Amino acid sequence: MHITTLQALRDIYKPASERALKKEIPSLDVHATRFIGLSPFVVLSSGGTHGDLDASPRGGEPGFVKVLDAQTLLIPDAPGNNRLDTLENIVSTGQLGLLFLVPGVDETLRINGRAVLSNNAEDLQPFAVAKRPPALVIRVTVASVYLHCAKSLMRSQLWDTTRHLDRAAMPTMGEMLRDQIQAFKGETIEIESQAHMLERYKQSL
Repeated sequence: MHITTLQALRDIYKPASERALKKEIPSLDVHATRFIGLSPFVVLSSGGTHGDLDASPRGGEPGFVKVLDAQTLLIPDAPGNNRLDTLENIVSTGQLGLLFLVPGVDETLRINGRAVLSNNAEDLQPFAVAKRPPALVIRVTVASVYLHCAKSLMRSQLWDTTRHLDRAAMPTMGEMLRDQIQAFKGETIEIESQAHMLERYKQSL
């Protein structure tokens, strides 16, 4: 059967523990700030007014997301594919969810809040010395913060290098895109080699 009501959903699970409920806090503390400072990777989750959803990975040197104060984060918008899915959603709804990861650490940090796009000089200034200074930043006003338990990363053994897949086990990005575009768009595209694609990526990091 399909679960279509909140009551039916709650009937399946035990109530949340007191600890799980109490761990959500309304602003960044010393531990959350430290976590962000060590994190080179964050996933941005957003939604548009028409139900458009997006989960976008962003990366940089550890601490590339800047903490201005207990309620404010700045996320630089690095060069990408110019689809602007996340940025358009932010313009539409102003809502954003963040998931920070630190390599080797199984716990993650989740933050929810309101977001605006800014190209104000004072918001861009912390990134002025970057190799490629951003054209804009995502300014996040924090609404909720909580550390997420380690179980999902423990189950996946994500950081265990003995379980890392040899890239050759999958087709190249170009080959996969060629097949998908042919199957769903009926169009044929010329593919580039994995080496050429990686070199092109490096030029825009």
